[in-house]
Amino acid sequence: MTRAAISIAGLHKRYGSVEAVRGVSFEVSSGEILGLLGPNGAGKTTTLECVLGLRRPDSGVIRIDGLDPARAANRVKTRVGALLQGAALQDKITSRQALDLFGSFYPNRFETDELLARFDLEPKADASFHTLSGGERQRLFLALALVNRPAVLILDEPTAGLDPGARRDLRAVMLAMREEGRAILLSTHDIEEAAHLCDRVAIIDAGRVVAIGPPAELAARSSAPAHIVVRTEPVLSRPAVESLPDVAVTACGDRGWRLGTRSPNQVLAALLRLAEDAGADLIDVELRRPTLEDVFLELTGRPWSEESRA
Repeated sequence: MTRAAISIAGLHKRYGSVEAVRGVSFEVSSGEILGLLGPNGAGKTTTLECVLGLRRPDSGVIRIDGLDPARAANRVKTRVGALLQGAALQDKITSRQALDLFGSFYPNRFETDELLARFDLEPKADASFHTLSGGERQRLFLALALVNRPAVLILDEPTAGLDPGARRDLRAVMLAMREEGRAILLSTHDIEEAAHLCDRVAIIDAGRVVAIGPPAELAARSSAPAHIVVRTEPVLSRPAVESLPDVAVTACGDRGWRLGTRSPNQVLAALLRLAEDAGADLIDVELRRPTLEDVFLELTGRPWSEESRA
């Protein structure tokens, strides 16, 4: 059996009267991205800091590539790269100087020019840190996390605050690193990011893992209804739409209807027949299945808050 690159069992961490992490357990395999998904304050960052040895857990077992970080700190550091929230460098240091400096700490490292090319930083190689854009800074921090050729990457909200283009570029870089066989542990409160980027997701709430699995499987387990948005010309009548089996009409908008159902395949077929019988032209049909947001609501009893998306 292949040994997990990261293994966490029964992790607990308390700050005074607040228990930030309560029995968190999971594993991450090589060539896998596991996302810790949860609202702000759920315990994601504390978990990552314990894994990295930046905080000492009150109890629990942590293994990185089979090693105990508390007993083999130096060996673990050669296997791990990290990008944490609030990362910063001196204003005047250049990308090249930073990579040279951090690389000098490790016997087995990527060459600076290779990393500059890989992270599209060659045009900014000799630019001071304070002149870099947000996306360029995050690419530099990822390059620094990779400088020691780590088998394991720990990334805390790496795309937070970036514009859509920079987020897309950074996600492509992370997928490429996964394809190289690296294990990536990623924290995020971005549901869309977790669904599209992660092989598996551990949903964390109030310091506990409340569900773990591939995003599609977690959503498929949801008992929440699917939603069908249909637009026709002319608009189908309310009595006709309400006559469809296993349908709850949730909204009527411009030239269409939004329907909730737990039998989407049957309802879609019935909708097509209804439109044909009514002589209505079908403009658009969209099927929206339950999402990770629906899963969170079911598991915690409350919706994903606006603060979670901040």
